[in-house]
Amino acid sequence: MQVSILEQSVAVEGKPQHITIQDSINLAKKAEELGYKRFWVSEHHNHPSIIGTAPEILMAAIATQTKNIRIGSAGIMLPHYSPFKVAEQFRVLEAIAPNRIDLGLGRAPGSDGRTALALNPNSRNDSEQFPGHVRDLMAWVSNETLLEGHPFRHLVAQPTSDTSPEIWMLGTSNYGAQLAAYLGIPYCFAHFITDGSGIKEAIKIYKSEFRPNNKLKEPLVNVCLWALTAKTQEEAKYLFASRAAWKIGRNFGHLGPITDPDNALNIIHDNNWKEQYELMFSDAIVGEVDFTKNKIKELVKKNDIDEIAILSWCHNEASRVKSYELFAEAFSLNSSQHHQKNLSLN
Repeated sequence: MQVSILEQSVAVEGKPQHITIQDSINLAKKAEELGYKRFWVSEHHNHPSIIGTAPEILMAAIATQTKNIRIGSAGIMLPHYSPFKVAEQFRVLEAIAPNRIDLGLGRAPGSDGRTALALNPNSRNDSEQFPGHVRDLMAWVSNETLLEGHPFRHLVAQPTSDTSPEIWMLGTSNYGAQLAAYLGIPYCFAHFITDGSGIKEAIKIYKSEFRPNNKLKEPLVNVCLWALTAKTQEEAKYLFASRAAWKIGRNFGHLGPITDPDNALNIIHDNNWKEQYELMFSDAIVGEVDFTKNKIKELVKKNDIDEIAILSWCHNEASRVKSYELFAEAFSLNSSQHHQKNLSLN
């Protein structure tokens, strides 16, 4: 099983936001050192908690700081943009880091309706045209010719080369799974968004309807999950309080940077959220190393998953990095066998 990281560049109380972006770049370098396969960065807009707004730019910075790890978007929210422009951006990224670029695509806005309108006044119509836009983008980013009669058939996304990015479909619904299957591309289910709801049906649809092609002979499933580990169960639960207080508060309309665990526990206590916190902890993939590893392995086996991507939030960056170190050790990511294995679709 391949293991990767999803990075959201989460705002942290008391930390300047430009430092958060620097932390994302440093985590990518650490992820490569630890043996993770992919490092994906997300796209959100006008969000007080998640400040990663431009994955294509962050990917370029990471590409110049790393040598082996695959770098990807998770994802590019295509209804905001021209498919041709996205193709050009990712052709440039492919030139910077050949055979290391993943282009993850999503249809969700990653923002509220007003922000989506500010990004693209035609975003609603473009969302309805999503399948066709993905088809066009796939051709352009792979330096292939568009359909006969297409008005933009003779456009070329440059720079051209012999390699091209891996294109992934991201989602939480059957729609994305069906489209990924029809197009014959890898599929990533965002477990961390739904807490696993809908995962079994989406993967079943994707695998049963998958159409093989020259680039991908068999269906390829990645599941992105929220997980956090530490040396002890108590420490992991303590660190998890920051995420839990944020998540419960979000349900009441409160958004902002994550706070430190002590303050988070005070917030939970003062608002009588203790029961929700305990329930959330019992359901989460959070705990000491063997406990979290076994939970992940059970999820993988139950759903026939090929790869996972781990997303972790912590108020303290050192604790977050330590969690990824422990996961790398638990899954033996630095073994020579892992480094020798090449699953590139190119």
